[in-house]
Amino acid sequence: MSGPFKNSPRGEDKDVEAGTSTFTDYEDSPFDITTTKNAPVERLRRWRQAALVLNASRRFRYTLDLKREEDKKRMLRKMRAHAQAIRAAHLFKASASRVNVPQGITSSPPTPGGGDFGIRQEQIVSISRDQNIGSLQELGGVKGLSGLLKTNLEKGIHGDDDDISKRKSAFGSNTYPQKKGRSFWRFVWEASQDLTLIILIVAAAASLALGIKTEGIEKGWYDGISIAFAVLLVIVVTATSDYRQSLQFQNLNEEKRNIHVEAISYLSILVIRQVPADGVLVAGHSLAVDESSMTGESKIVHKNSAKNPFLMSGCKVADGHGTMLVTGVGVNTEWGLLMASVSEDNGGETPLQVRLNGVATFIGIVGLTVAGVVLFVLVVRYFTGHTKDANGAPQFIGGKTKFDHVLDDLVKIITVAVTIVVVAVPEGLPLAVTLTLAYSMRKMMADKALVRRLSACETMGSATTICSDKTGTLTLNEMTVVESYAGFQKMDPPDSSSKLPPAFTSKLVEGIAHNTTGSVFRSESGEIQVSGSPTERAILNWAIKLGMNFDALRSESSAVHFFPFNSEQKRGGVAVKSADSSVHVHWKGAAEIVLGSCTHYMDENESLVDMSGEKMAKLKNDINDMAARSLRCVAIAFRTLEADKIPTDEEQLSKWVLPDDDLVLLAIVGIKDPCRPGVKNSVRLCQQAGVKVRMVTGDNIQTAKAIALECGILASDSDASEPNLIEGKVFRSYSEEERDRISEEISVMGRSSPNDKLLLVQSLKRRGHVVAVTGDGTNDAPALHEADIGLSMGIQGTEVAKEKSDIIILDDNFESVVKVVRWGRSVYANIQKFIQFQLTVNVAALVINVVAAISSGDVPLTAVQLLWVNLIMDTLGALALATEPPTDHLMDRDPVGRREPLITNIMWRNLLVQAMYQVTVLLVLNFRGISILHLKSNPNPERVKNTVIFNAFVICQIFNEFNARKPDEINIFQGVLRNHLFVGIICVTVVLQVVIVEFLGTFASTIKLDWEMWLVSIGIGSIRLTNGWPLAVIGKCIPVPETPVSQYFRINRWRRNSSGN
Repeated sequence: MSGPFKNSPRGEDKDVEAGTSTFTDYEDSPFDITTTKNAPVERLRRWRQAALVLNASRRFRYTLDLKREEDKKRMLRKMRAHAQAIRAAHLFKASASRVNVPQGITSSPPTPGGGDFGIRQEQIVSISRDQNIGSLQELGGVKGLSGLLKTNLEKGIHGDDDDISKRKSAFGSNTYPQKKGRSFWRFVWEASQDLTLIILIVAAAASLALGIKTEGIEKGWYDGISIAFAVLLVIVVTATSDYRQSLQFQNLNEEKRNIHVEAISYLSILVIRQVPADGVLVAGHSLAVDESSMTGESKIVHKNSAKNPFLMSGCKVADGHGTMLVTGVGVNTEWGLLMASVSEDNGGETPLQVRLNGVATFIGIVGLTVAGVVLFVLVVRYFTGHTKDANGAPQFIGGKTKFDHVLDDLVKIITVAVTIVVVAVPEGLPLAVTLTLAYSMRKMMADKALVRRLSACETMGSATTICSDKTGTLTLNEMTVVESYAGFQKMDPPDSSSKLPPAFTSKLVEGIAHNTTGSVFRSESGEIQVSGSPTERAILNWAIKLGMNFDALRSESSAVHFFPFNSEQKRGGVAVKSADSSVHVHWKGAAEIVLGSCTHYMDENESLVDMSGEKMAKLKNDINDMAARSLRCVAIAFRTLEADKIPTDEEQLSKWVLPDDDLVLLAIVGIKDPCRPGVKNSVRLCQQAGVKVRMVTGDNIQTAKAIALECGILASDSDASEPNLIEGKVFRSYSEEERDRISEEISVMGRSSPNDKLLLVQSLKRRGHVVAVTGDGTNDAPALHEADIGLSMGIQGTEVAKEKSDIIILDDNFESVVKVVRWGRSVYANIQKFIQFQLTVNVAALVINVVAAISSGDVPLTAVQLLWVNLIMDTLGALALATEPPTDHLMDRDPVGRREPLITNIMWRNLLVQAMYQVTVLLVLNFRGISILHLKSNPNPERVKNTVIFNAFVICQIFNEFNARKPDEINIFQGVLRNHLFVGIICVTVVLQVVIVEFLGTFASTIKLDWEMWLVSIGIGSIRLTNGWPLAVIGKCIPVPETPVSQYFRINRWRRNSSGN
């Protein structure tokens, strides 16, 4: 078997309901959109134009607002043009600097002064927005500006209530106006925009006027008011459901905003990780910023405090770190202005939503055709005298029937036809997707997954492979140094400092204290607290046990230049200048990479010993031995450097490359990061579900192999060979065709770079896979963007990675990734349940009314009754079925293909069996009900018969909801009590049905039924149930072909088109 499921552990054993995934769609349908991620605007506009829509404001509520998107892009273009102008001005200034004439964007710098501070808001905003380096220098640079703002460059603002209040009053807060949520009455108004409901309101008004005129005020108002009340009920219930859904999205959007940094900062000092406000750089090391969100250019911009200190809100820190003086917050930044001008993003439409619009359009066209036929037949029969009244006399007699009566009868006929359209056109079907997505997203938050893009939730259900990081995702991210080598000797225990000479320890802890992004704090109680990444914390804790005094070392010597750890280079370095002006360059990183740059090592006598080939091989064997035991190996080395080789100019220093040759090895440490307890079971669950888990890690290939065996990604040592186990450099050396060929077999990739991960994702997508990728670093952004579903880590992930991802895993746990797959499949399954339920009602209602209209000139289901059925089918049905929680059965199937037909063969079987049963029984009752039910002696036999038909039809739909819960299972009641909403809706529907039949007969054209007729109605509906009732059991035992029904029609059409060409 070819295709994305080639390596599925289940092979050909497919779940029939899930269908197959090898089908190629031969049609260019406007609704055939496999992914809306980065979809062209024209493609999205095309399906909107093709859809049959009765209520556009409701149907397109949760789709991408194309006009607003264009407005947003237009504003971004203006902002980017402004940024380009600033860049051009910088070039002009650079040429002018040769004659030492400070030049800026403006001809004259603003004059300081204003209020409690030495500079006004508009002045500082002007400097920051125009990036006017000349005006900044006029104010005395960053130091002068901080003085005017009364801000300490080391400690920030005072921070007391009075100070904050003054700053807030003078400069504003770091917030932007949020769009208010729509009120309930707005949803009522939108629900009332449905074209068919408007026609029914007009018909109700006409019926009311004509009824009063022909029958008097006492009885003439019944029909008109009944229809109007039913329409009003539909509008209110629909609006209530939509309003609750909107509140869910508002809450989810609030959660999204909580993930991003929203520092309420009033001209304070910030340590930069992402840029939450406009500002100027105070100090930084190798600070690189991604300004693409503002400038439109993907080029990373390097910042320094001398010539390029300005930082813009909304940009992300790509590398390095620094401290910033805030100069503009909230709407006083260009990013804040943009955020204030656009509404909250609901994620745009999803592929399933687009496809459901296609289904709704097809059903709507059929419904309109049927309604037209019914209207035509009823009108013809009426004017030809074939339509009888309650007494059996013709309702129309040419030349004798009054015009008012004719008009009243025609209004009733039109009302029935329009009501059929209301039932036939499933306006709420596409909205059921957003309903189940909102429900799923809310539940996924509890499972530690925040969905940033709506369509990612459903796409995850189609994922065929997951490319996962190792550290923190498959492992606990709780690292401890458990093995160490000092120089050439193994330390036992690993933190024993007694065997190390003082000079050796001094150099080792100096490098650890400076070459780190972590910190060591000592609390007032004397307790030592270590911060930083897990790897940094492990090494810092180890150094503390060796006697490191972090604060003292940082104060006695100073870092001159940083080379931050880079996932490509897999190492980081720092140049440190001591009090005696000596300079040491310290390196730390992947053991075999740092070891490769070492030419000496320091022994226990503090002597530098040449690194011979034999000793190099011995250390490499030690590294491989540690890696085979799942240890992360990190080497620490240094070299001396003459002070005069360090550039003194800041710009030259920022471009200076730290020397990394002739290094002296100090230590190699093995860090243990155990697997998460439940990860092996999670990997097994994915494999069982047809989702291949691949580990892509920057760690040593032996470490990766050991963890993969422990997690179950590799079954045994026999699997640990190429291409199943491969290094990143080997994979990238292949041609594109070779990568595509072997990518299918790769389970573990060690020593991979972010670009290797990107290449793997691209190869897998070309092979037809739906790829999910986890990532936490800035350099993972391209792979996260390229993947069908990008999963960033909420704890270890950088802001750039989160910004490019579709889902944020809040606890960095692979088990949470598996839960996302489960919820994604639940979305698709719930929609299929709702489709089966709704189509069954559609088919039954349409066939019953059409057959009855053609044969007898009357319909058994009135307009009010059909509106009630529509309410059950549309709004209440969606609430009941679209919020079903996921079951374990979902993970027993292979993934659903992106071109998989929405209506599977099992659904067709269930639908046809149930619809045929309803149609047969209710039509028999319609034509022979009086005699079958023994109603000849009843004073109102026709009305009792029609009431029984209506009652039985509604009860059938109630039982149909139970059947739809489990399309392919016999026990439909399993877990039903856990879904409180489902049980509540069933109870409400039953109660309202009793009220309609027993107490609202005048409005609903029903009559009170005795207990025998109630038993008949319940009996007709319950025969369709399982657990002993034969119809459903027999129906679900009917075998169905694996090939989808729709494929036969499409292939035949493709063949006809091909032969015609």
